[in-house]
Formats: sequence, C-alpha cells, structure tokens
Amino acid sequence: MPAVLNTLAAAETATAPRRMPWPRIATGQEGVVLAALVLIFAGVGLYNPGFLEANNLHAIVAGNAYVAVAAIGMSMLIICGHIDVSVGALIGVLASMAGTLAVQGYPVAVAWGVPVLAGCAVHAMVGVLVAYARIPSIVVTLGMLSILKGGLISVTGGAWISNLPADFMIAQWRWFGIPSAVYVMGVLTLLVAGWMKYFAFGRSIYAIGGNAEAAQNSGVPMQRSVVVVFAIHGAFAGIASLLFATQMQVIQSTVPPNLELTVITACVIGGVSILGGRGTVIGSTLAALLFATIGSALVFVGVSAYWLRAVMGLLILATVLADVARRRRVR
Repeated sequence: MPAVLNTLAAAETATAPRRMPWPRIATGQEGVVLAALVLIFAGVGLYNPGFLEANNLHAIVAGNAYVAVAAIGMSMLIICGHIDVSVGALIGVLASMAGTLAVQGYPVAVAWGVPVLAGCAVHAMVGVLVAYARIPSIVVTLGMLSILKGGLISVTGGAWISNLPADFMIAQWRWFGIPSAVYVMGVLTLLVAGWMKYFAFGRSIYAIGGNAEAAQNSGVPMQRSVVVVFAIHGAFAGIASLLFATQMQVIQSTVPPNLELTVITACVIGGVSILGGRGTVIGSTLAALLFATIGSALVFVGVSAYWLRAVMGLLILATVLADVARRRRVR
C-alpha cells in the first residue's frame, strides 16, 4: 500500500496541478476564469447598473447551479480519461422522474432520492461497459443519449408536470436571503475538491487519467475505479436534475437543449484537460458561472444572446490548444 500511495503521489505531481486546488487559483486556469468573471461584472455593471441587481445575480448563480453541479461529476470523469455526452438527456429524464413522483404523492425524500440513485445506477452500468467490455465511453454514452432522449419522449410525450408540492421545491428555498441552490453548488464543489486532493481514491483518479498503465502497475484497481467514477458522476447528475426540476413551478418532460455541451465546455474552460489527468472541480464551477454571466451580460449590453455559443466555441478551441501546447512543452 505505501508503494501504491507513493506512485499515486508521483502521478499527481506529473499529471495534476501542484498543491491543487486552492493555491493555484491565483495563477492557474481557475484564476483566469475568476478574473474574467470579475471584469465582466465590473464592466457591464458600470455600463448598465441593472446587471448587478440582486434578482439578476440570483438568476445567474442560482439559475445555473445545476450546470455547475453536473460539471463537478463530469470533471471527475474527464480527469479519469473518459467523457459522457448523455448527461443532458439523463438530467432531463431524472428531472421528469422526480416531478412525477412528487405529484403522485410520494414522500419528498423518495422524490429526491430515487433520481439520485437512478442516475448512479445508470452510469454504473455505463461504467461497467466501458471498464470491462472496453467500449469507448463516447460510444456507450452516445447510445445512452439516444435511449434516454427517445425513451423520455415516448413515455411522456413531452407533457408538462405541474402542481408540484411546495416542500419538493428545494431550489426555491432561501437561507439568509440566498437561494439554497447556491449553497448546494458551493458545498459540493469544496467537498469534492478536498476529496480529490487529500484522499487516495480521489488522487487515483488523476493517476488513471494521466497514465493508466502506470496506475495499474502500481496496484490501482483500474476497472473498479472507473465504474465508481461513472457512478459518482451519475449521482451528481441526479442532484443536478433536482435543482433543474425545482427552479420553476413546472417541469417540461423533454431533454434540455445543448446541456451536455454546456457541461463539458464548463469543465474544459475551467482547466480540466480533455486528455485526462489534469484539472479541478473549482475551475469547472467557475466556468459554469462564467457562461451564465456572459449570457446575461450580452442581454444587458444589447447584443444577441446567440453569440454566447460562438464565444463558447472560441473558448473551447483556445483552451484545448493551450493544453496541447503545455503537454508538448512538458514532453
């Protein structure tokens, strides 16, 4: 076991940020994203003070907390060397499941717990196919995307779920004037960041994504670890679905458009290497808030919000090119 931990520490040093994640915020990709957030808030706030009003700030942060929570699980998955393009469809299915249970009179604990467990189970199955059948994750999740999207429309017909009970609406709760979704997002981000830094399994995720062969030779249970990471990712998708389902008074039983792209982009822009082995969940959370901030800022300065997709594409290309250049310098 000491040899395994020593190897994991060496792999973390080679493939992950040093002293991650908190000391790197000032100088790493997280610092770039944070600086961009500050500049946008300052610049647009001076141009249009309404941008800094409490209602708009709540809409930016609380309204997009579910994206940040989904990006936490996705970050772990990408750092491990895999990807999931079905996360948007899964969130849509789980949100409809939660709403249906709530309006049918099931206890709130059941309406909250079943989607989280279902997300965990679905992606554990995906992890088994990836780890043991050795099918590329993008292939498995593309298939899962079609199954979930087609199944949701076939079963529900895209119907609206209304008359949701008040005690089910967790995203609309407020503590000290701040929406509960903000607390959920912040607490989960910090907990996962600490877990990936200080615990052996969390550090092994970096080792698997950075050099799978070396990690396996050092004694890391590769296949089981991949399945666990997929299952954790599914659980976070379940939590994100609850925040998504309860931010409005009704739930439309459809897949949120382009949600998987937004989640993956948040991870990449936040500093998670698309090649695996590097990044932090703090960066992905900040990047999710950055996209929401840019979208709102475009409206307040009178620019079409459709430009947000173009900005996201440019940021993805720039970040990936920078990561490739960094890896080449290291080699």
